[in-house]
Amino acid sequence: MAPVRRLRLALRLLQRDWRAGELHLLIVAIVIAVASVTAVGFFSDRLNRAMTNRSADLAGADLALSSPQPVAGAWLSAARDLGLRQTSTLAFASVVMHGEAMQLTSVLAVAAGYPLRGSLRTAAALSAPDAKTPGIPAAGTAWVEARVLQALRIGVGSRITIGDAAFTITRVLTAEPGRARNAFTFAPRVLIAQRDVTRTGVVAPGSRVTYSYQFTGTAAALERYKTWVKPRLEATQQLLDVRDDASRIGQALQVTERYLGLASLLAVMLAGVAIAMAAQRYSERHFDMGAMLRCLGATQHDILALYLPQLLVLGIVASALGCALGWGLQQVIFYVLHNLLSMPIPSPGFAPLLFGLLTGLLALAGFALPPVLRLKQVPPLRVLRRDLVPLPSAAWAVYGGAGLAVAILLWRISGDLRLTFSVLAGGAVAITVLTALINLALRLGTRLTTRGALAWRLGLRNVLRRSRTSIGQILAFGLALMTMAVIVLLRTDLLSTWQTQLQPDTPNYFAFNILPQDVPAVAHFFRDKNIRASTIYPLVRGRLTAINNLPVSQAVARNEADNDALRRELNLTWTDTVPPDNALTRGVWWSGANTQHGVSMEEKLAAKLGIKLGDTLSFTIGSETLHAQVSSFRSVKWDSFHPNFYMIFPPGVLEQYPATYLTSFYLPPQQRDLITPLIHAFPAVTVLDVDEMLGEVRSLLAQVSSAIQLVLSLVLAAGFAVLFAAIATSHDERRYEGALLRALGATRQQVRGALLTEFIVLGVLAGVLAASGTELIAYLLYSRVFDLAYHFKWPVWIAAPLLGGALIGAAGLFGTRRVLQQSPLQVLRGL
Repeated sequence: MAPVRRLRLALRLLQRDWRAGELHLLIVAIVIAVASVTAVGFFSDRLNRAMTNRSADLAGADLALSSPQPVAGAWLSAARDLGLRQTSTLAFASVVMHGEAMQLTSVLAVAAGYPLRGSLRTAAALSAPDAKTPGIPAAGTAWVEARVLQALRIGVGSRITIGDAAFTITRVLTAEPGRARNAFTFAPRVLIAQRDVTRTGVVAPGSRVTYSYQFTGTAAALERYKTWVKPRLEATQQLLDVRDDASRIGQALQVTERYLGLASLLAVMLAGVAIAMAAQRYSERHFDMGAMLRCLGATQHDILALYLPQLLVLGIVASALGCALGWGLQQVIFYVLHNLLSMPIPSPGFAPLLFGLLTGLLALAGFALPPVLRLKQVPPLRVLRRDLVPLPSAAWAVYGGAGLAVAILLWRISGDLRLTFSVLAGGAVAITVLTALINLALRLGTRLTTRGALAWRLGLRNVLRRSRTSIGQILAFGLALMTMAVIVLLRTDLLSTWQTQLQPDTPNYFAFNILPQDVPAVAHFFRDKNIRASTIYPLVRGRLTAINNLPVSQAVARNEADNDALRRELNLTWTDTVPPDNALTRGVWWSGANTQHGVSMEEKLAAKLGIKLGDTLSFTIGSETLHAQVSSFRSVKWDSFHPNFYMIFPPGVLEQYPATYLTSFYLPPQQRDLITPLIHAFPAVTVLDVDEMLGEVRSLLAQVSSAIQLVLSLVLAAGFAVLFAAIATSHDERRYEGALLRALGATRQQVRGALLTEFIVLGVLAGVLAASGTELIAYLLYSRVFDLAYHFKWPVWIAAPLLGGALIGAAGLFGTRRVLQQSPLQVLRGL
């Protein structure tokens, strides 16, 4: 057969199958798979780019290089050569004086062009509204935070002294890019021009200062500069990229991205199952045509050349439809969220469209190609005999290769190897074990076929007689229910966890630098004013310098040598009880005699640094060295906005070192005026307002929560596609059996009852399978991927069988309604 004639015949057969409805379910499954991948791809890409831009605005630049000394001029020249815009700042601590009053502050000296991204916000007076303010302070002037004015009891227009230089306060500084990243370590801010630093006489050789160089430009230029400068960094220098944000917002985005990846992964898996089932039915209904073509002289190559173009055309058309649907769906998502999103959203890119199209073609090849390839193995004798040759060993290689390709595709979709492995491994184990149990249950169910009404006995016998088909349908139904249950449970627990972590009374202020002699008075102030405050913890600054007497640079893995915890001083504290936001995971807490030379460590940092129970840690505190043995590990809720620490010591170890105290507290809006008397009563105390940061986090969580609700619909749609694909696999057989029963005298009600019984039994068994798989996959996802507390999901064991029976029973009746509508004589004549 000539290639052109073969192609024309293939397209004609494809058109005929479309008119007959043979391809509708296959196309729907492909469209769902592609739409889910495309929509999630568009959403993630646009939201990530928007959040990166927003983070850059908050940080003041796309990239920042910090150093205790000025960097070489060649480093700045390299940035200019790449087309990067740049500016610089100089930060140092200094006492600000006004008359006899004084306040320790953090002075930031900025150069022209600061900030590169975002903007400064200032107010004309202490109680005046703020606004975006271009430029930087003029020479001889300063912009200061309200805390400086409150502590010194002065206002705008007053003169302050920094070292040897006097400055006039001209604005109240309310917001500064980059401040949120290190908010907990800063004293009240004073902003001056960099050219005024020399006049102060504060910065001299050996002074403790931080030089920061900020850069902005194209992503490619920034990446090239990072690649160039990283090998040249010294141990005391640090490169900060807004894309590596480890803040609460960054963590929430990471979790959201994992959830969206999981939703997309599960939607593709479900749609893939539907594709495989629809393709299996498609190939089985074309076995007779394949046999007839073989009798007319067609070779195996001719058969493949006839059906493969149909798959290719089908895949391209369905994938294009899926891409269009995915694009429209993400537009709807962003339209729904436009009131919540407080940032401009970039335009869609083309990458998600290309990946969606590739997903459709790969899914079709991986799930539909193996059953269609069996068409070339159909023997000509099938025209006379209704049998098939066994599946050849080469076909199993096709299945294996397709399975590997699909697994790689799922990994690429989720973007997380652990997530993909958890879902695939959990599903495979659950299916393998439960298939055996379901087979056993079906065998034991033969005793129930002799009792009850006729419809019950007919339906149950159908389940048992078609055991292989029934097991396949139970697995398909169970997979659909399991996926729906996993995605709904995870969504519910994620939202519940976020809402629990950010209660309305979450602390919105931190109090630093509380002097030891002021601790009782500060605690009394909180009690007297009915302020809800956390425990007041002592704070000692120390650097981890050695592990088991080896310097940390040698003791830790090479990829962790630049860990931030090793490059700076840590906040050390002591307490005799485990803090409320901590949980002991390994080891023992100190009590009685077991109080000396021990330290409790945060478990994730310990894992990164390779530290084990019993290891000896060495800390440098001032000019002294302290040795302590790791006695326990703790999990810590860093996003609780309560004081938390990497290292906690027992009482009696750190008291000999100079310490200040720290706490956090909550103030409702009507009590904000209590900050001024607190600062006046305790001038050394630094109060940090994190209410704006909390607002950012709450806004973000509201946005991603709404997005999660909408993305959930894709998984549910894929689940229903699997349900109807599984029902369609035995549709022809049920039509024949229904017609035969009615020809033998059964009424429509009896046939309907038998079908309903059959699907309810399949649904209940599928529900048990779904509950088992949900329990296993939920455990893997909660403990390994999302860091959520896992507990036994007992409601699923009740809801899944009941919902499975009701949902699959209704879907089964709807999907087989033609069994009852067609004339028995017409069905039997058509065989």
